Amino acid sequence: MRHLLLALPFALLPVIAHAAEHHHHDHHDHHDEHASLGSHEHGVAQLDAALEGTVLEIELRSPAINLLGFEHAANSAEDKRKVADARAQLEQPGRLFGLSAEAGCKLDEARLESPLFAGKGHEHEHEHEHEHEQHDAGTHSDVHAHYRYDCSTPDALTGLDLRALFEAFPGTEKIQAQVIGPNGQQGKLLRAKQAQITF
Repeated sequence: MRHLLLALPFALLPVIAHAAEHHHHDHHDHHDEHASLGSHEHGVAQLDAALEGTVLEIELRSPAINLLGFEHAANSAEDKRKVADARAQLEQPGRLFGLSAEAGCKLDEARLESPLFAGKGHEHEHEHEHEHEQHDAGTHSDVHAHYRYDCSTPDALTGLDLRALFEAFPGTEKIQAQVIGPNGQQGKLLRAKQAQITF
């Protein structure tokens, strides 16, 4: 299943290339550390989703500032509270992605990774070779969330509705969503007022 998610950015590149044109760099900088479209743009997140049979996988990658309001290590009590609040919301993905109740999707696995979540333990049990390339050790930090669902009635899952995600994290202005489903693949730039994408 992961091969579908990993293939998404390449399969949809012609569709979404225009969104990435201004991210092209001829020199090595922190943007080169990021997967997919190679961008770390404040206000912009990337979401990949693949529905294959009864299995739905969703990956969300976002600059930490979109979710927390900052990217530095959480030193103050206020910053630590913001990290805890963001984690709590990301650990309840059902409401963030607007999954249809009729689809009967049950969360099988949830994994959160970010240097700002360091020291929390269990998120790093299943590390992938690319995860340490997701963030720069300097001033830029990303949050990478991966979810796997088993859906008893996948035909009832027509798409994702990310309105609640935009509401939960108002620092997120745009989400470049890419999906593979029974009707093929597509990419769409989502905003708070246009937050749905279909499979």
